[in-house]
Amino acid sequence: MANSASGVAVHDECKLTFLELKARRNHRYLTFKLDDGLQQVVVDKIGGQGESYEDFCKSLPDDDCRYAVFDYDFTTNENCHKSKIFFFAWSPDVAKVRTKMLYASSKDRFKRELDGIQVELQVTDPSEMSWDILKARAY
Repeated sequence: MANSASGVAVHDECKLTFLELKARRNHRYLTFKLDDGLQQVVVDKIGGQGESYEDFCKSLPDDDCRYAVFDYDFTTNENCHKSKIFFFAWSPDVAKVRTKMLYASSKDRFKRELDGIQVELQVTDPSEMSWDILKARAY
């Protein structure tokens, strides 16, 4: 079903791949993009369980928008293992204005399709998603 604000639909593969990350923990991250016709959100990249946060950051294009999800595993001060699923709305300043507007107007609808997002970050520059920021938002 298309998003009433932007007319952009969400491909079923996006939801299924996100469920694999959430339930089975067999992916470290996912990136999503608008298809070539700008009609629907599709899976762009799938990061394997062994990939790092640095790999995830490098997977985001310098000049185009993406939605992304990262499964962050950490240990609390009480030595308890936890995981949080982060949602990133990546919109670099150098991306085309029309593209940024489409991603912004479709974000909430897309995010609702991914049940289980725990933390959201709106990011326009790599400095806004540093490891320290990720750790601070996880607690």
